[in-house]
Amino acid sequence: MDSAQAKLESIEKTFPETRAAGPVVELPAPRLDGTVSVEAALKNRRSIRSYSKEPLKIAEISQLLWAAYGITKTAEKLPPFLRGGFRTAPSAGGRFPLDLYLAAFDVTGLPPGVYWYDSEKHRLVRTVEGNRRKELSEAAFNQSQFETASAAIVYSAVYERTTVKYGRRGRDRYVCMDLGHSAENVYLQAYALNAGTCAIGAFTDLWLKKAVGMTRAEEPLYIMPLGKVE
Repeated sequence: MDSAQAKLESIEKTFPETRAAGPVVELPAPRLDGTVSVEAALKNRRSIRSYSKEPLKIAEISQLLWAAYGITKTAEKLPPFLRGGFRTAPSAGGRFPLDLYLAAFDVTGLPPGVYWYDSEKHRLVRTVEGNRRKELSEAAFNQSQFETASAAIVYSAVYERTTVKYGRRGRDRYVCMDLGHSAENVYLQAYALNAGTCAIGAFTDLWLKKAVGMTRAEEPLYIMPLGKVE
């Protein structure tokens, strides 16, 4: 093992095995009767890199998180790997390997901080206190979206949830497919809210893990800065 690999492994060991459990924020129920058609959202969806000064509201954050990975159907005696029920985005084998964090920079009704999205109960659990705009921006090589974003969704995956059933194919293909399904929902819902986003895959993994309080088992996949459009 070379020195660089040994250093990376030593850093990985500093991440906790369980997620920090800070204050809980109950989210408003999502709207199920929007006024923008699916066709209009598909036609007009764009990657938006600059946002207005108007902050997102907690109700809009709730809607975006629900669109990304919210529960749409529950039933008795569901297998545990479904983690609460069927969702807004499909998943290979129903394994649902993703976890979502909400980094709040300037959100009306939500204190700045990083929150894990508890999709089963549609609520936020704080993992890191305080505004982490600077830390996320630095992790993503100071890309311009962070200058005006009101918040950001950060995706991670626990690959084992999928690979335990599908092996290497799950890691190389299925988890990435799951991520794409969910992220496109965010794009479409953002348009319907007169908001925008631009998915980012260029970042330093360990810096991002630390910035949002990920566990050792999680691997970061995506950052989606969010803001109202100008």
